[in-house]
Amino acid sequence: MSRRLPIIHRVTEHDAGPYRLERLDLEFSNGERRQFERLRGRGHGAVAVVPLLDEHTVLLVREYAAGLHRYELGLVKGRVDAGETALEAANRELKEEAGYGARRLDVVRTVTLAPVYMSHETTVVLARDLYPERLPGDEPEELEVVPWPLERLGELALLDDFSEGRSIAALFAAREFLLREGRAA
Repeated sequence: MSRRLPIIHRVTEHDAGPYRLERLDLEFSNGERRQFERLRGRGHGAVAVVPLLDEHTVLLVREYAAGLHRYELGLVKGRVDAGETALEAANRELKEEAGYGARRLDVVRTVTLAPVYMSHETTVVLARDLYPERLPGDEPEELEVVPWPLERLGELALLDDFSEGRSIAALFAAREFLLREGRAA
């Protein structure tokens, strides 16, 4: 079913740290009026990098997750800086967090976190033909790099310390991307 988007009658904004909280006064096609709130990022987007060490092995990183106060296994991720493309940001973050650069980078897709109330989008990037190169990053400690077989993604998705939704979605999307190329396990 195709619906007409609601009419936005008014938007009010408030600062909320790295986000802007917006309150929208909306009118839906059936005449109902509601107020919705959404968080809008102030940056230039984010990337989640799926680095392939070889055709069958992805590199994950283990880092401190302050929101859960534990160490969490996941993909290389980070913000896109002003003036950077998503592919440039992905390669920079890969060098900072995992100590590798990539000669081949492909955009797999864009994923959202919670589109009902956030505008945040993350570009999933597949990184291949890796070579060792480390750049200084903003992490307080060097991240542990963990090779993981692509054929065991189902097992990975059920690990207690691998819970971040963007990482799970990015890995399965990248596997589908590779299958369509005819190169995945």
